[in-house]
Amino acid sequence: MAPDLTVNGEEPAVKFSNIEIAYGKFVAVRDFSLAMRKGSFVTLLGPSGCGKTTILRSIAGLVDISSGEISIGGRRVDDIPIYKRNIGLVFQSYALFPHKNVFDNVAFGLKYRNVPKADIARKVSKALEMVRLPGSEKKLPSQLSGGQQQRIALARAIVFEPEVLLLDEPLSALDANMREEMRVEIKKIQKQTGITALFVTHDQEEALSMSDQIVVMNAGAVEQIGTPEQVYETPATAFVADFLGKANMLAGTVSAVDGLRAKISLAAGQTVTVISPKALVPGTPVTVVVRPQKLPVGSAATTNRLAGRVVSTSYLGGSAIYEIDIGGRTTIRANTQINGRVAREGEAIDVGFDPAGCVLLDESGRRIS
Repeated sequence: MAPDLTVNGEEPAVKFSNIEIAYGKFVAVRDFSLAMRKGSFVTLLGPSGCGKTTILRSIAGLVDISSGEISIGGRRVDDIPIYKRNIGLVFQSYALFPHKNVFDNVAFGLKYRNVPKADIARKVSKALEMVRLPGSEKKLPSQLSGGQQQRIALARAIVFEPEVLLLDEPLSALDANMREEMRVEIKKIQKQTGITALFVTHDQEEALSMSDQIVVMNAGAVEQIGTPEQVYETPATAFVADFLGKANMLAGTVSAVDGLRAKISLAAGQTVTVISPKALVPGTPVTVVVRPQKLPVGSAATTNRLAGRVVSTSYLGGSAIYEIDIGGRTTIRANTQINGRVAREGEAIDVGFDPAGCVLLDESGRRIS
């Protein structure tokens, strides 16, 4: 039976229900369910081979599902041809026709749908204005920069006003500055049109900065679904904690308990105090997860002070990243604002964190909640 996937009690714009995609005995995606709110920007995030692109290609009709259902606007689509699904798709490689000019590239989907010529001209002009390339109709793709070609690919995907926009790592071929510019542009256009968007990336920064909701995937399965703040601040598993932001994970054992406050004896040989969402039992093995940004150093380390020694320093202008050895072959990373001199390799240094500024994982690597 498919799960109850509603958004605030309403039918979602896009719904995946218990999707499995297998190639022979190999299961690429298993038990994938997701409800997307109309007009939302949802990102599938994970490493190569985790199944995120396979999911996107399944709603596009480029991959057949083995079981489950996919629906758009309450209408099942996994059993109908691609051209009846009313989706726009932006590829990583742009996929523009090199022998066609910009107008014909953007108008391709409209001509395929037998839209009248007068309407085609109007819609193409509007789409090019939205991607900030008006007047480029007669240019060939070879006359455009990579960023401009990606804008044309985006215009082609939105020109026929699809119900869903699919973006398959569309920024990976661009340089760093252009990627940042296109992030803002894509998000702006998505909000302006109100289109529901499904975005695939392995880039954590893209996912955190662009998304309303992030689906973190690993080995064909969902690790966590939540807002950018939820998946970053309260990772559900060790995988999510490590994949998003390279969190510090300190192994230890509960040594004493006072209500929800617990003392943890770390494998590094030092002790910290944490606040747990539920009462813990002394002797229980746990992992304390702390983000590098939540580790003040030096005189700023007022609670849970851990004595250490600087292994390396990366100076970033207004901030610095320290790798700090706290004993027991344990090295932690602190990303901190600079208020004075930058500590150098080999210096003794204190680092600390607030008892409530961490997440606790159990022995299986899942968040204690």
